[in-house]
Amino acid sequence: MPGMLEKIKQFSRSPQGRRAAEQVRRASADPRRRAQARQLLGKLRGRSH
Repeated sequence: MPGMLEKIKQFSRSPQGRRAAEQVRRASADPRRRAQARQLLGKLRGRSH
């Protein structure tokens, strides 16, 4: 879907997109947040541990 990918690229280049990316980077540096994200991904994939 080229249209969707183009929208994502535009968002990532915008100031809002850069702020969102920075928030994700900060959250991923926190071990508790990483564990929460891993747990959520497991649930989404159908592997609730």
